[in-house]
Amino acid sequence: MSQVLITGATGLVGGHLLHLLLQEPHIYSIAAPTRRPLEGFPEVFNPHDPQLSDALAQVTTPIDIVFCCLGSTMREAGSKEAFIQSDYTLVVDTALTGLRLGAKHMLVVSAMGANAHSPFFYNRVKGEMENALIAQQWPRLTIARPSMLVGERHKRRLNESLLAPLFGFLPGNWKSIKARDVAQAMLTEALSPEREPVTILKSGELRDIARRAVQAG
Repeated sequence: MSQVLITGATGLVGGHLLHLLLQEPHIYSIAAPTRRPLEGFPEVFNPHDPQLSDALAQVTTPIDIVFCCLGSTMREAGSKEAFIQSDYTLVVDTALTGLRLGAKHMLVVSAMGANAHSPFFYNRVKGEMENALIAQQWPRLTIARPSMLVGERHKRRLNESLLAPLFGFLPGNWKSIKARDVAQAMLTEALSPEREPVTILKSGELRDIARRAVQAG
C-alpha cells in the first residue's frame, strides 16, 4: 500500500491521474496540494494556497511516491520569470517535499525536446528541471516526455487546438498523445518493479505502456 503526493491535479494529465489513483487499490492515501481548491474529492487531502509552495508545506504525513504534473506555456505564464516559477521552481519544490517526507520514487511530466542546452527557452527550462531532479539522487526517478497532449482542458490552448490534428498524423514519438495515456503510463510505472535509478520515457513508450495496462485490465 502506497501513500502518494501529486501536484498539478487540476491540470490535464494530473486530473486524469488523480481519478486513476482514486481507483487504484494499492494506493492508501493521496495528498494533492493545489493553488485552488479541488471540488468533489473529499477523500483527498487538499491543502490549497495561491502560493503552491505554501500548500506543499502543509503536507506532513509520510509519502512513498511523488507525481508532478505541473506544466504551463509561455502564453499562460505571461513572462519568462513566471514560466520558470511554474515549470522549474515548483517542480523542484514538489520533489524536495517528497524527499522530506521519505518518498523513494518521483515521477514527473516533462516534454519532448527537453534539453538544458537547447536554444529554445521552453525546452531549456524543461531540461534544467530534469537535471535538477537527477541531481537530487532519487532512489528512483521517472521522467515522462510526451509529445503534444490531447484532451479537454478547463482553459483552451489555441496553439494545441490548431496543431493537434497535424500531430495526430505524425509518426513515432512525434505523434500526439492522449493525456489520459500519459497518466496511465505514470501510474503503471509507479507500481511496476524497479528499473534503473533514472528512466526517461518518450512519447511512444508512454503510449505503449498505457495500451498494455488497459489490455491487461
